[in-house]
Amino acid sequence: MSAARPAVLFDLSGRVALVTGGSRGLGREIVLAYAAAGADVVIASRRLESCETLAAEVRASTGRRALPVAAHVGRWDDMDALAEAALEEFGRVDVLVNNAGMSPRYEEVTDVTEELWDKTLGVNLKGAFRLTALIGARMAAGGGGSIVNVSSVAARYPKPEVIPYAAAKAGLNAMTQAFAHCWGPSVRVNAILPGSFLTDISSAWDADAFAAEAAGYAMRRGGRPEEIVGAALYLASEASSFTTGALLDVDGGYRP
Repeated sequence: MSAARPAVLFDLSGRVALVTGGSRGLGREIVLAYAAAGADVVIASRRLESCETLAAEVRASTGRRALPVAAHVGRWDDMDALAEAALEEFGRVDVLVNNAGMSPRYEEVTDVTEELWDKTLGVNLKGAFRLTALIGARMAAGGGGSIVNVSSVAARYPKPEVIPYAAAKAGLNAMTQAFAHCWGPSVRVNAILPGSFLTDISSAWDADAFAAEAAGYAMRRGGRPEEIVGAALYLASEASSFTTGALLDVDGGYRP
């Protein structure tokens, strides 16, 4: 069998992609890239207005269908409703991206409340589990698909100031590999582990402190949001047809 042309390998025409946390940051870049590659998209986040704005942009720039859905990924019932909305509108989901997350900071570990712990685990781990269970089951029963979890290098290199977040993302990594076996061979489940990306959230960082930290990265800088696209397209498409259970670092050579 001859090798497929690269454009064919990365083509998402006729597919449906659901992206949580899809209205901003890395999720927004993934939504726009998938639509440009031919996919119809479901854009989910807590703020419906933001999802609607991006959906309108997708329709205008690519001609693809876009469904905005308000959903809080830390709520089990919201994940049930999100899966139902996507399946009702499109009949299937071929690509699921569990991107929504949160990384609250605190001064001392003893400042972490039960509420903060539960919220961090809920948003970063519980919602991804429920949505992967629901959508993955439909994929496995149908024509297969790809699930991409957006984890973090914090899962590999945890620091004291992000313990709940790092724990949640480490759990997401374990879940990625477990679901790869659960839904294989027709459904591939992989994770991207981003490092420091310069999204809207980074505007609150101490610029000097970050510059000093980034000097230790192999790339000597933070990532641009659009630089997540290559990995996201690879894992969603046939280009990664023999890749599952993988934890792919996209971190500019971050090492603490």
